[in-house]
Amino acid sequence: MACLNTLKLEIKTLERTFTKNHERFRILHASVDELTCRFIGKNGKNYDIHANITETYPSTPPVWFAESEETSITSAVQKLSTTEGQNNHVLNQVNILLRELCDLHNVPSPSELDTLMLPPNADFFRATFHQHSEQAAVEDSDAEEIEDATLESEPESEVDEDLSLEMDDGRNANKKDEMDMEHLATLERLRQSQRQDYLKGSVSGSVQATDRLMKELRDIYRSESFKSNMYSIELVNDSIYEWNIRLRSVDPDSPLYNDLVQLKEKEGKDSILLNIMFKETYPFEPPFVRVVYPIISGGYVLLGGAICMELLTKQGWSSAYTVEAVIMQIAATLVKGKARILFGSQTKVLSQGQYSLARAQQSFKSLVQIHEKNGWFTPPKEDG
Repeated sequence: MACLNTLKLEIKTLERTFTKNHERFRILHASVDELTCRFIGKNGKNYDIHANITETYPSTPPVWFAESEETSITSAVQKLSTTEGQNNHVLNQVNILLRELCDLHNVPSPSELDTLMLPPNADFFRATFHQHSEQAAVEDSDAEEIEDATLESEPESEVDEDLSLEMDDGRNANKKDEMDMEHLATLERLRQSQRQDYLKGSVSGSVQATDRLMKELRDIYRSESFKSNMYSIELVNDSIYEWNIRLRSVDPDSPLYNDLVQLKEKEGKDSILLNIMFKETYPFEPPFVRVVYPIISGGYVLLGGAICMELLTKQGWSSAYTVEAVIMQIAATLVKGKARILFGSQTKVLSQGQYSLARAQQSFKSLVQIHEKNGWFTPPKEDG
């Protein structure tokens, strides 16, 4: 990532300016990958807001999302997606965000904002910051030496360069050992595909959704649950907007676990296949999730394979949820609902027929209409 050291300095400035006991705005967590902050409204109400710093930063701004769906929060966050140039930098992004939040909540802006904007000359910013902290100067000097050494050894090929930056950009020395080359190659292939689509003017989805999903996929490739083979991921037609998930791990004390063992013995398959489809409005709207295989009775699985979970509806969804969290919650819900696999010899399989996207979408639509009318409740067993 370009301007990595400048980004580090911006983050340190934010942490020192907006401490965890600041009366209006607090930096709860900050790294060169993501930022979590908290805005304290007029009546002392807390609003947590997150930012994902993507591989294309600062050419594109961070991807911001809020846990609250209040208009006074979401409108301020959405304003950050239209910035360009110097305003893509984290320091300026926070300045814009906080001023907008204060205006919408009718509270005075913190005086610190008057000196928070990033100057046009990054070298000046670097020098000014170093005067305030000798320790920071030493750390950043070491980081610059590491970055220079990395840049000198980078290959000339554009593809190899991006792959090298993914592994050796200095953001976390251990991360290069945390991801298989196969998965690094997948991420690189997706980036190249997105770049070609952009050049051809045939971009699908949205920048915000694409950046969020790329980060989620990268985080999953590094997660312990994924590495321990609790589940696996396949991108349908190499699209970041449709994933097939093979869920292999459920509570070993559950009947569903025994059914999976039997499924492997009978059919040579050891997983529940889920399909997840994302819209360009993600992460502000939930993905659509359905069971593809095998046919399941109970477990809150509806006709067609849709899943009865409030979390997957607009009312129950939060933009803070991650894909991995959704996968883990589905595994728990299947067990909680006493899901059982229906095998070929059972007559109910024949009456249900195979799962399909159309049937799943229709049953889920009916489910949402019921809940909008009557509130959320556990449906009768025959409804899933």
